[in-house]
Amino acid sequence: MGGRGRRVGLPVTSPEALPATPVFAEAYRHALRGEPCLVHGVDGVDRPPHRLPLAAWSAAARSSDRRLLAHCVGATLDIGCGPGRMSEHLAQRGGSVLGIDVVAEAVRQTRARGVGALVRDVFDPLPGEGRWDTALLADGNLGIGGDPARLLRRIHQLLAPHGRVVADVAAPGAGVRTREVTLECAGRRSEPFPWTFVGAERVGSLAVLTGFSVTLLDRIGARWFVVLEKV
Repeated sequence: MGGRGRRVGLPVTSPEALPATPVFAEAYRHALRGEPCLVHGVDGVDRPPHRLPLAAWSAAARSSDRRLLAHCVGATLDIGCGPGRMSEHLAQRGGSVLGIDVVAEAVRQTRARGVGALVRDVFDPLPGEGRWDTALLADGNLGIGGDPARLLRRIHQLLAPHGRVVADVAAPGAGVRTREVTLECAGRRSEPFPWTFVGAERVGSLAVLTGFSVTLLDRIGARWFVVLEKV
């Protein structure tokens, strides 16, 4: 998610004006198939929505993506892989990678790129538990589930000793803020789901709470990211 999509200068659509709400996966499936999709709630309920940047996510890995992915070493689990641009680049680089996503269409598109992927929640049983070298949380996926501490503790279980997390984070000063977010796509609006944004200045304390240490905190233009090592 990341909240980096272009803001749309439109009034926020009231839920009452839309048909019955689909689950998140259905709305995201429509977006992955090319329907314009708006993200409501990233900046609060009274602020304009963002346009979900699916064109960028569905394209090849960008320069900033490649620099981020340079920190992925060994066997990598791409958590919330979306349409697979990150997994594809890692595979092309010769690495071992598996994408997981809760949305079947995302997994289908990742597999179409020639990369292994599973329809799976990160909290479900996964192949290779305790043996992954890197867990990738790109495009703001540290916010999955609205509880970054719970997510990192789960990833701690998945990683090998001294494994690492490579994750996008928000710019310094963002703090930790959880939003109830909805997707509006194909004339329908999803039910709210929690998403958390973690500012760069809060990563250190989060790491300590979850069994990691910060080995790198850096930026690529406006993009901030962190590398955490399992301790």
